[in-house]
Amino acid sequence: MPVIAIIGAGPGLGAAVARRFGREGFSIALISRNQSKLDAMAAELTAGGLTARGYAADVLAPAELEDALTRAAAELGPITAVQYSPLPSREYLKPVLDLTPELAQEALQFSALGLIRAVRAVLPSMRQAGSGSVILVNGGTSVKARDDFAGTSVAFPAESAYGEMLHDALEGEGIRVAQLVIPGGIPRLQLANGIDDVADRIWDLHAVAGPFRTMLIPLEDGRE
Repeated sequence: MPVIAIIGAGPGLGAAVARRFGREGFSIALISRNQSKLDAMAAELTAGGLTARGYAADVLAPAELEDALTRAAAELGPITAVQYSPLPSREYLKPVLDLTPELAQEALQFSALGLIRAVRAVLPSMRQAGSGSVILVNGGTSVKARDDFAGTSVAFPAESAYGEMLHDALEGEGIRVAQLVIPGGIPRLQLANGIDDVADRIWDLHAVAGPFRTMLIPLEDGRE
């Protein structure tokens, strides 16, 4: 059975993606910091007939993230797809004149270095299988800097650059690397089916080869 690991799983987009991939026969590894919340999400998904388990880890703690992915693969099977979408701290949304080296370093650890560690944990089995996907979900500061969102304006482009390089390096191996840019809060985007439309788009990025970056809506229509 294929497995998706959702890093940054929460009751909104994470749960919607879990349901979408679950309908396609995927088992679901839910990864975020709070085990009790993960257990509640997993129980709800399981009650709906899906296979889901939670693995608590902080993307700022490399050993925790690597251990969570290792345990998920051991219990559910080799990881077929990874969604990297942890929600940035509000501290990363400070004005640029308040950005310290320490905060910038933490934002980079959260976005770019966390992704690199996750990929290195799952990529060997994907390459052995000759298939898989890595999907980044980012806000608009991944493509357009904002002086009032300084942390993500520094960190998201670094994450994006790594993802784009992976896309180019792996496209001949059957492994898809894609980024979905969501420029604004999902509830404000007035999508016909709300968050389920976003989950459908993420499924398409996994299932169909395409360019690295997809904009959910044009950047000028969003607010971040």
